Amino acid sequence: MKVLRIGIVGCGKIADGHAEIIQFLEGAELVAVCDREPLLAEQLAVRYGVPNWYSDLDEMLEKERLDVVHITTPPAVHLPITRQCAAAGASVFLEKPLALDAAQGRQIIQTIVDAGLQMTVDYWPNFDPPAMEFKRILASGAIGDTVHVEAFIGYDLAGKYGQALMSDASHWVHKLPGKLFQNMMDHIFNRIVPLLPDVEPEVHAFAFKRREGVRGDSSDELLDELRVYLRGGTVSAFGSLCSHARPVANTLKVYGTKDTIEVDFSNRTVVRVASQKYPSSLGRLIPPFQSAARYFSQGKNNVRAFRRYQFQYFAGMSTLLELFYAGIRDGSAPPIAYDEILRVMDVMDRVIEQVYPTGGRDARGEAGR
Repeated sequence: MKVLRIGIVGCGKIADGHAEIIQFLEGAELVAVCDREPLLAEQLAVRYGVPNWYSDLDEMLEKERLDVVHITTPPAVHLPITRQCAAAGASVFLEKPLALDAAQGRQIIQTIVDAGLQMTVDYWPNFDPPAMEFKRILASGAIGDTVHVEAFIGYDLAGKYGQALMSDASHWVHKLPGKLFQNMMDHIFNRIVPLLPDVEPEVHAFAFKRREGVRGDSSDELLDELRVYLRGGTVSAFGSLCSHARPVANTLKVYGTKDTIEVDFSNRTVVRVASQKYPSSLGRLIPPFQSAARYFSQGKNNVRAFRRYQFQYFAGMSTLLELFYAGIRDGSAPPIAYDEILRVMDVMDRVIEQVYPTGGRDARGEAGR
């Protein structure tokens, strides 16, 4: 197996997850990290035993001859960094959101295709064990044709990442056209879009701010609740990004013509919804026991995964990277189809246009200058 030489550009909080996973992947070696703030690059290199660190990307690319660069910077610079990496012959693994809009996303993909390289975006939850099990069930035809999809993403504004965002009005998320929603709603639509027919869907979005404004700066204007209805052909879907419901949830529910499946990404369960198959009061007694048995089975599976050291937070990223790196070695298709990535971005653009009609245009204009 060819050992791929890996680099990371952008040494903020999310880079830790990348560095940790790469260390345990066979056939990959993290040889360098880069950040325009030298101290950030140095601390990441020291903590993860990376031999080289840089504050200049061109220098890292020239000296290290990398096979893959993980781009963990804010999305406003993903396109120029991708161009630099492609010119140096390196494939790219990009953090979400992929770009400021679908037009930039297309340019990123085209840059990589023209260079004969590969890219993918870090939709790692879709490669977590419950997501992979759901894909197997779906492919088997067990749920029949998809009728309706519900995707729910919770966000904790009081959590580690939420506090970093809300305490700093200059945080890069505030500068996105879709602000908080754009940073998170990939996780909604990259689950819904693959289940819709390959047609342009109807998209109806609305958003509001539920919390009180307390800081007296631009962060007080951030919308924090999003609801989106989609319909493509005979399939409908509803997506929610919610900052106030508790517990903070991360779920997918797919209603099919044969069966209905619930995926809980936080609790790592994939369960078929129990139903009453027998009339009378006695028939209504059975479904709760069916549900309990199914959740108990999921619990046992999780214990086995834990004992095999397959229960870490970024387990899905590990699977996604293994598939991505394998494609680079053998020339096979990337783990996420490019047209699927762009369909997700097209939906995101339409949502942003509806919930931030003025702010979105201003943000894009500012980013383009």
